[in-house]
Amino acid sequence: MNLKEAFRYQNKLKAFIEFAEGILSSDTNVTKVENTYMFRKVDPGANDETVVNTVTCEYYDKITDVARFLVKLLDEKAKLYAAVRKAKNGLDIDMDSETALNTDRQSAAKIFKRLNDLRASEQTVPNGGTGYRFNAEGNQVSYKCDVKKVTTINYDRNVIRGILSKLNKQADETSAALDLCLVTSKVEYEPPFDVNSSFSEAFEQFTA
Repeated sequence: MNLKEAFRYQNKLKAFIEFAEGILSSDTNVTKVENTYMFRKVDPGANDETVVNTVTCEYYDKITDVARFLVKLLDEKAKLYAAVRKAKNGLDIDMDSETALNTDRQSAAKIFKRLNDLRASEQTVPNGGTGYRFNAEGNQVSYKCDVKKVTTINYDRNVIRGILSKLNKQADETSAALDLCLVTSKVEYEPPFDVNSSFSEAFEQFTA
């Protein structure tokens, strides 16, 4: 398989592990509860009655196997991680570092695009300002006035545009290189079950 397929299989293992852990984490799945109604203590002529709680989990009678399957899944996850690491080490680029760096580039590019798109503007805000003066009686009173708001940029748009173009080009080139690595790499790992298998199918194959 290639790295793209390996990452997909990692997600499958993760989902199966979480499902198995969910089964084992439920007390109702891993315990048997019997309630005995001691009617004879109250009524000597009656018989005691024992009722076993009903459990709907399809794996209730296979809990030990589920536990073993969980360990198997964890082992497979470790094998796959090791195979992925080996495959990455054989590449010409450091995928993890380049992926993180490209995320930073794309984040910065969004900021530079916003700066590049900003435009100077002028507007009048009616009654947006407050002034003070003395009236005829000598008292200080407030009054409203319009505000002329002028917004201009305080940076070189050409420089910002150039940086944005460079970041976008670097991000695109890196993304293309990473995509190529995903499909051309070779991961030495033999999956124990098909990636499209359901948990029950994989479990049945394990216990067969």
